[in-house]
Amino acid sequence: MLRRLYNWTMSLAGTRHAEKALFGVSFAESSFFPIPPDVLLIPMTLAKPANWIRLALICTIASVLGAFLGYAIGMFLYETVGRPILAFYGKEDAFEQVVAWYNKWGGWGVLFAAVTPFPYKVLTIFSGATGLNFFVFTVVSIVGRAARFFLVSWLLGHYGEPIRIFIEKYLSLLFTLFIVLLIGGFYLIKFVF
Repeated sequence: MLRRLYNWTMSLAGTRHAEKALFGVSFAESSFFPIPPDVLLIPMTLAKPANWIRLALICTIASVLGAFLGYAIGMFLYETVGRPILAFYGKEDAFEQVVAWYNKWGGWGVLFAAVTPFPYKVLTIFSGATGLNFFVFTVVSIVGRAARFFLVSWLLGHYGEPIRIFIEKYLSLLFTLFIVLLIGGFYLIKFVF
């Protein structure tokens, strides 16, 4: 089944709607969607290595715009959703302590999440809820997302065929590793925040 999904994704990467889908997934992943854009970026870059810059740029722009939506969700829905949940658990004061720390060091957290497989949407929403400086948020989002997507695209664009062979050979292992990292990211969120 995994092999069929991989082959289907690779075939989708060559369609005329692939870039629109990449934009949509990149945008949504930064604010609420659980699947990272790499699921499309990787096969699209492997299918057309000469387009690596364009694909990285699509991912970066869409992801940063999606991050703004995540920030707005945190900013405007915290009072109606987040605060009552914290009050229910008796953790209202804990949020204020985290806000003070996050407003000082949160840019580093956003940068970390923007570059790594850590669920970026969590920190975009948290940034809005804590009122992280929007300029800092924007700069680290652009830098982090661009670094991640341009590095992945560049590697695939320049070394695509050996990487494609490696992916196809170890697809099951790589998928398992991805799932472990994804679950680990959510686990970390649960116990760190």
